[in-house]
Amino acid sequence: MTTSRAATTRPIPAIVTFLNPMVRRLLAIGLPMGPNVLLTVRGRKSGKAYTFPVATLTVEGREYLFSPFGEVQWVANLRASGEAIIRRGRTDRRMTAVEVPAEAAAAVLEAGMKPVMGVPVFGAMIAGWYGVDRSSTSADYLASARLHPAFELRQAA
Repeated sequence: MTTSRAATTRPIPAIVTFLNPMVRRLLAIGLPMGPNVLLTVRGRKSGKAYTFPVATLTVEGREYLFSPFGEVQWVANLRASGEAIIRRGRTDRRMTAVEVPAEAAAAVLEAGMKPVMGVPVFGAMIAGWYGVDRSSTSADYLASARLHPAFELRQAA
């Protein structure tokens, strides 16, 4: 029996739902918050712009965006539009988003999560959202990448 990606992802933790409005406001005024940025993407049905705080990973000079909570609305909207605005500090960048197949995303996730896991308290929490820890194997990262859509972000022309 096959299981859909949406059915196998975890719900968004209450702490994230609680903190997102505050994080969004702090990022909007330009407060640097590590890898956190604001993602603005057009709704696939409404055409309305939606903005969410997300974290990007930079691996080998390339910028990636993973969905820690699986098939959420911004993922569907980003797939449909293929472009977004990323705000870091007070700088907006128009980006194209190319979905990365799980097989390639696994290596990126592994390389990107290794330094994150070294951050006290938050590192283990974030890694837990992806179902990985310090003892995870490449196969574990592949399983995680299959549940967490990934996009490479490229500067739009």
